[in-house]
Amino acid sequence: MALTRRELKELLCAQGLRPSRALGQNFVVDQNTVRRVVRLAELEPGERVVEVGAGLGALTLELARSGARVTAVELDRRLVPLLRELVEPYPVRVVEADALSIEWNTLLHDDTLLQDQLGNPEAAQMSRWSLVANLPYNIAAPVVLRVLDDAQMVRSMLVMVQREVGERLAAVAGSSSYGAVSVKVAYHATARVVGAVPPSVFVPRPRVSSVLVRIVRRPTVAVDPAVVAPERLFSVVRAGFAHRRKMLRGALADVVTPEAFISAGVNPRARAQELSIEQWGRLAAYDLGTSRP
Repeated sequence: MALTRRELKELLCAQGLRPSRALGQNFVVDQNTVRRVVRLAELEPGERVVEVGAGLGALTLELARSGARVTAVELDRRLVPLLRELVEPYPVRVVEADALSIEWNTLLHDDTLLQDQLGNPEAAQMSRWSLVANLPYNIAAPVVLRVLDDAQMVRSMLVMVQREVGERLAAVAGSSSYGAVSVKVAYHATARVVGAVPPSVFVPRPRVSSVLVRIVRRPTVAVDPAVVAPERLFSVVRAGFAHRRKMLRGALADVVTPEAFISAGVNPRARAQELSIEQWGRLAAYDLGTSRP
C-alpha cells in the first residue's frame, strides 16, 4: 500500500533522507493513482515487469500484488536498502543501476534465468516484458527511447511523465508537440496519452502536471531497415527538426536532393512537423546525390 504523505515524510526523516532534485524524485503518495497505473498497464498474470525509478516502492508493491513479477531498477543508493526491505518479501528483484547506462538485454535475460532457477519455468519462458514506471522527470524521454532501441523484449510501456514530455512522446504529425522524439517513438511503436495525473499525488509536489502514456511496440518497425538504415533515417529527421521553422527544401538541403522530394511524394515547402514517419522514411531512402533508393 502506498505510504501517505505524512508517512513518507516521517520515513524519510527517520532515515535522514530527502527527495533528490538532481535525480528528479517525486514519490507517489496516492493509492488510487498506483492502482490506476497498474490497471492501465493491462498486465497478464505472471507477466514480467521492469520498473525504473522505484523509489520507496509504492508502485512496485501494487505491481507485485497484481501478480506481476517485478524487476525494480533504482539509481539512488541511499534508497536501495530501504526499498529492498519494503518490497523483497514479494516477487520483486531490486537492481541498483542507472537506466541510461544499464545493458537492458542482459538485465532482462538475467531475470529470466532467475525465474527459472526459482522453479517458475512458465514465467521464464514468457517472451513479453512490460515497463511500468513513474519516470523521473529529467530522464523520462531518454529512458523511453533507449528501451525502444535496445530492449526488444519490452513489448509495452505505461509511463507517468511530465505532461509536456508525454505529449511529445504521443504526438502525431501536424500537432504542435510533434518533434524528433515523436518520430522516433512512432518508428518503433504506437503511443497515446491515457490519463492525467495532478501534482497533488506526489511528494514533493511538482510545479507541473503529469500524464500517463501507453506505448505498444509495433510487430515490425514502421520503416523497413532493409530500405533505409535507422542511422540514415534519424540523421535526416534530426536535420529537419533542427530548423523546424524552415521549409524542408532548406532544412534538408545538405542531406537530401531536390529529386528526393518528388520521388517520395513530399512537398518541399512543408515543415518538419508535418511529415509522418512513413514520409520521413521515403525521403531518407534517397541517398544524398542520387535519385534512386
